[in-house]
Parts: sequence; C-alpha cells; structure tokens
Amino acid sequence: MSVLLDISPIGFPWKTQDPFLFCAYHRDEYPSGNAAMGIDPALKVGRNIGQDFVIKDGWRMYHGSNIPGFPYHPHRGFETITINKEGVVDHTDSLGAAGRFMGGDTQWMTAGSGIQHSEMFPMVNVNKGNPLEIFQIWLNLPKASKMVDPHFKMLWREDTPVVHYQDEQQRSTTIDVIAGQIGSTKALDPTPNSWAADPQNAVGVFTVKMDAHAKWTLPNTNAKANRSLFFYKGASLSIEGQIIPVDRIINAKAGEKVLIKNGAEDAYLLILEGVPIQEPVVQHGPFVMNTEEEIRQTMRDFGKTQFGGWPWSEREVAHPRSKGRFALHSDGREEIR
Repeated sequence: MSVLLDISPIGFPWKTQDPFLFCAYHRDEYPSGNAAMGIDPALKVGRNIGQDFVIKDGWRMYHGSNIPGFPYHPHRGFETITINKEGVVDHTDSLGAAGRFMGGDTQWMTAGSGIQHSEMFPMVNVNKGNPLEIFQIWLNLPKASKMVDPHFKMLWREDTPVVHYQDEQQRSTTIDVIAGQIGSTKALDPTPNSWAADPQNAVGVFTVKMDAHAKWTLPNTNAKANRSLFFYKGASLSIEGQIIPVDRIINAKAGEKVLIKNGAEDAYLLILEGVPIQEPVVQHGPFVMNTEEEIRQTMRDFGKTQFGGWPWSEREVAHPRSKGRFALHSDGREEIR
C-alpha cells in the first residue's frame, strides 16, 4: 500500500484538510518605501486599490490603500498562524495589543469569541526593496473552544526549534518546528485553547528546506491525523519512485514514514498535519462556526459590539520605522526582541 493518498496542484488559497481551514501563501517583491512606509502613488496606477490581489510588477496591495496588507477586520471561531519568512508584519487589534514581527517569527492568534485585527506590511526600507514572504494558516477551533477569550502569542525566531538533518551524502534538510514534534524536538507551546495544545491531536506545522538531491524521512505520527505536504518552491521531488513537480499538494498517510528525495534544486515545503476535529464547518467570510444560526448570531454580535471597536487612530496602522520586533499584549505586558 502506498504512503501517498493523492497529489493535486496548488491553487490560491491552498486547500487544507481538517483541522485546518486553509493556508494563504504570500510572496511579494515590494519596492522601496516612501516617507510614510507606503508605496509611491505612481506605482499604484492601474491597480484595484482596496482589492488588489493580482500580481503586478511582482507585488500586490491586498486591501491596503497606502501600505500593503490587511487593514482591520473581524474574526471569530478559529485561529490564525502567521509564519514570517521574510519582511515586516505590523499587528494591531481591537484589544489594544500590537506587535511587529519579522523573518523567522510566527504569530499565533486565537480569535475565539471575536477580535478585530490589522496586518500591514510597512515598507521600512527606503533605499532598497522590501520583499515579503509569509504563510497565514487558519486552524479551526472545536465547538467547545469557539467562544474562548481572544489571545495571541509570539513564537520568536530565537526560540523556535530547528532540526538540522544530514543524509549519507552530507546533504542538508532544515526543519523549523512551529507546532508539534519532529523526533525528539518539540515545538514551543501554542496558545492555551488551541486544538494543538493537546498532544493527542498531533497537530504539526513545519517548514522545510532541502538541499538539492537531499534525502529526508518525515517521521510517522498519529495514524488518525490528516497530513498534507505543500511543495511550493523547487524543481521536483521523488516519493516512492513517483516524480512530483513543484506547486503540488501531497496528501500522505500520517501513520507511516515518508521518504522524500529531492531533485536538482533546493526544495521548500510546508507540512500541515493533525487529527481532524470532525465537526460541521459553516464559514461566512472571517467567521467560522458550526451552524448557520451561530453565524447569524455572530453577525448580530459584531453589529452590536464591533468586537471591541477600533482603538487606533489609523485604519492602516504601521509602527515607527525605527521600531524593532516587539509584542504588546492587551494586559500591558510587552516583549522586545
């Protein structure tokens, strides 16, 4: 019996399996910024400002008008895991929390009962480009946890476990362990109410870089888990003798090891795995609940409370250019890196 279940092309957003809802991968080669850390107005001509999702000149504005990104918007009923590989992300939210995180950092946010947040990509470099590469993964919450208090935590790059593996030819594979476990290497703790907080749910989130022609075996995990490998950059992989081109989603059996042989270029993968929640999923935009009535109630609640409103003076909040990596939590606690 093959360890491979199916292979399909990667679309946008990336299609995931329960307990995940989807993954959005963003790679933008942003130009140098202006004095306000935004995009020169001349470069925005011809773009659908406010809904700019078509790559033009190597980048997109998304919902931003001056600074690329996602101005404040609500969420309820799930979690966002934002993995930053390169660039700057500025966070603000309706609880008064804020932060800036950069390449190698991950923000894990439980939306729970409801929060508004903003994710902007300030152009901090004025004399060179501002490349950005991030993943945003939506991880579902079970019914019992959908209305927990909102919460976020930072998994800083200095603290994130990394596995360095060398095959018999001394070719390297590097695995960033964002959630779960690879061998004896365990990830940092997720947010306390996450589906990932219970080890029995075997939630794994890993980013992988393989040298050209490297070999690496992804260990087996809970056989009840779903497992997806997103091969998003490189030339080709070989699994069980099957050649797999780039831009493919590989769904594999979680209870068995997966021997991966890389092709002629460095390969990059995102791996998501976990025991499914197996509850109904009803999604309406940024709200994910179990029933249509819960969605209607969510919309009524948001109409009444705005999930705390927006305490910031700007719609597109960017922190000062000179500000480094930090996280200001709603209880006033501040982390500075």
